[in-house]
Parts: sequence; C-alpha cells; structure tokens
Amino acid sequence: MANAQSRLVVISNRVAVPKARGVAGAQGGLAGALNAALKDRGGVWFGWSGQESEDRTGNMDLQRNDGVTTATIDLSPRDVGEYYNGYANSTLWPLFHYRIDLARFENRTGEGYERVNDRFAESVMPLIEEDDLVWVHDYHLIPLGERLRSRGVKNRIGFFLHTPWPPTRLLTSLPFHERLVRTMLSYDLIGFQTNEWLSSFVHYCETELGAEVNRETGRITHEGRQTIARAYPIGIDWEHFQAQGDTGEARNAGQRLLASTRHRTAMIGVDRLDYSKGLPERIDGIGRFFDEHPERTRDLVFIQIAPPSREDVQSYQHIRGLLEQKTGQINGARSEVDIVPIRYVNRGYSHAELYGFFRAAKIGLVTPLRDGMNLVAKEYVAAQDPDDPGVLVLSEFAGAAHQLGCDGEGAVLVNPHSPDALAGAIRKALDMPRDERKRRYDAMIGTVRDDDVRDWTQRYCTDLAAD
Repeated sequence: MANAQSRLVVISNRVAVPKARGVAGAQGGLAGALNAALKDRGGVWFGWSGQESEDRTGNMDLQRNDGVTTATIDLSPRDVGEYYNGYANSTLWPLFHYRIDLARFENRTGEGYERVNDRFAESVMPLIEEDDLVWVHDYHLIPLGERLRSRGVKNRIGFFLHTPWPPTRLLTSLPFHERLVRTMLSYDLIGFQTNEWLSSFVHYCETELGAEVNRETGRITHEGRQTIARAYPIGIDWEHFQAQGDTGEARNAGQRLLASTRHRTAMIGVDRLDYSKGLPERIDGIGRFFDEHPERTRDLVFIQIAPPSREDVQSYQHIRGLLEQKTGQINGARSEVDIVPIRYVNRGYSHAELYGFFRAAKIGLVTPLRDGMNLVAKEYVAAQDPDDPGVLVLSEFAGAAHQLGCDGEGAVLVNPHSPDALAGAIRKALDMPRDERKRRYDAMIGTVRDDDVRDWTQRYCTDLAAD
C-alpha cells in the first residue's frame, strides 16, 4: 500500500527539466507544481526527450536538477510520425475536442501509438520502486497503465486527462474505442478537469461496457476490477504568477503595450495556434463588431498572440493560413494610416511579459470552441488591478467557465460559434462601468487564488495514495 510519503513517478509525453534555483523565468504552472511535488516526495519524471533518433538500444538520459530527477528517451522518426503527429494529435486530440470532421482514423498510427506506449512501459519499469505512486498524464499515454499492469506493476497508478472527454456517441466513432477505454480501467484513479467530462466518461462505461457505477463515490466496477473517477479542476501557480508581476520585465511589457495603443482600449487573446481555440471564429466575431461599429476602431485594438504548435500536422498549417487571411481582410478594410484594428503575433512570450500584457489589457478574450480547462483565463484574472480590473470574455465551452462563470457575476460567457454573440460580448466589455468590472473580478479572484495548481497536485496525490 502506498502512503502519504510515497515517492512519486510522473510519466508524461514530454518532460519539463527544471532550471537551476534562482534562474529568472523558472517554471510555473503544471511543470512547477509537479517539480515541487517531486522535490517534496522524491521520485522521477519520465517521458520523451523531444528528440528523434534511430537508436534502438533503449538509452535513457538521467539528469538531476534542483532536487528533481528526470529520465528521457528519444523516439524514432517513425514513432513521432505515427504516435505523436498521428494517433495522438490527428486522431485523439480532434476527437476529444469534438472535431470528428478533422480526426483521421488509420490502423497504422494506432499501432504506432500502442507501440510507443509499450516502449514507455518497458523503459520506465526499472525506475519504479515498491510503494511508489505512479501518475500518468494525458491522452498520449492512455494505455500505459494497462501496459504496466501487464508487466506486473502492482503500485497505485493514476491517470489525469487534461483535455475534454467527448460524449459517448462521438467516442464510438473511434475504431477500437472499447479497447482504449478498457485500458483506462487499469488505473486506480482517473482525474478529469470538470464534472462534464467526468459524466461523459461514466456514461460511456455504463452504456458501452456495462460497468457498475457509484456516482457518489466515483467508483467504477468492471470485470472484477474497481477504479475511481473524479473531477479535479486544475488551477494556476498563483505564487509564481504573482511574482512575475513584480519584475521589471512585466512592467516593461505592460508599458510597451499601453504606449502602442494610441489611447485605445487593449483587448488581448493568448492561445496556441490550434483549431480548438476558436481563433478564426474569434476574428469573425471581432470583424462583426467593427462592421456594426466602424467608428470604434479608434476605441479598441485587439492583440492576438498565437505561438505555433504541431506544425507538422496538416490541419495546423491550414488554420495558420486561415487566421492570417481573416486578420488581413479586416485590417485591410478597417485600418487608417495611424491605426490597425488587429495585431496578430505568431510567437511566444515569457510568463512575466504575459503578466504585463494581461495587466495592461482591459479585455481578455478567451473563446475556445472546446477546452479542458484553459489556464489563460485564470492568468488574465490573476494579473488584474483589483481597483480597476479588466473584463474576461470567456467561452461557455471552456472548462474554466464552470468555475469563473459565477452565475452571471464573473466572466462574460459567450458562445464562440456565434459572431453576433461575440460582437455583443465585446461591446458589453468595452462599455462596462468600473463598479461592475470590480464586482465581476471579486466573484472570480477567490477561486483563482485559492484553488491553485499546488492544491490540485496535493489533492490528487492524496486520493491516489488512499485505498
């Protein structure tokens, strides 16, 4: 039996190697929380190095930085193509975000996905000691628990899904869907971001597998094995993010943004370049707002920061071109010699710089079509001036809406599929009086501050350690 002092073995697709103590820009967010848990408990973080190699000897790179041990392996180009770009990001990712139209179902990539999960299991086995807690993360490694069990691992093994879980009727479009879900029931504890995703998973287990479910305890019984499934909404690293606001880097970033707005209200969006984030739909909504209120190009400027991601996947190349096209059309129609309504920035920024941008922007536009949680929404709230806060416009389909919607007293919730709804929400935020902005901020800040990522890590590990 594992106990509260058990070592922790974290397994994820990629590994965040911690920087030396005191280095500026040290990790926050999930990486920071997992590193903190590993330092507290001892253990190891295992995953893919991000490098490609044809080396089949199973060589592993072990490093120890700031009290945390990391272990990484390379993958072959074939593995990356079939497991990562293929099944994980061209099949499961779109399906889990309700985009069955973009999902590609190919036996070859499915076989690659299983092959890499087998390799992960074989490679990490020697690192697992008796009584270790094993915590597997995300859709890349769904079958890993079952692969470890088949090799005799009897430790407590947990799994956390950072994406949504789709409704049963969507999931059954996946070839071998029963096989995939059955592997999940090898875990002792399965975590989801929200009760909505949890309910979808439980519904599948009941209707497709005939499992027995106790909804009060989250216990799922299937073929003599019991698994617990619960919701654990993730938070930001509050202390780390607030510390960024005290840096010169954050202050300079905010001042740069304000100096460039020419006295217009800054509205900001920060998202990976991903079709789940609803970026083309967002631009359509902004275009609708300027169509209805052309004079307000002198009141509002929108800054979209969209770092590229998964550039080897064809659907991501398409969305980048579409976003550039839509942004260019609006700017071509609405720009003046001294103003441009939309700034599209295809690069990333540090946490400190983002804090400064969020603080300076009086509207945060976070409108994914579907999102497991969306921590940008929480970071935007965390960066606001309590005496003069900005307004968060948030998709009702983001996991964060369950916490930040606050019965109409928190974020302005919006349907991101509707250009008219987006245009209306932008106008509401732009014209919102200060007392209402403060009231909405006060409704959100408590959960952003108190339900942070370290609390999330502790709650999950405590439940995993319990029988």
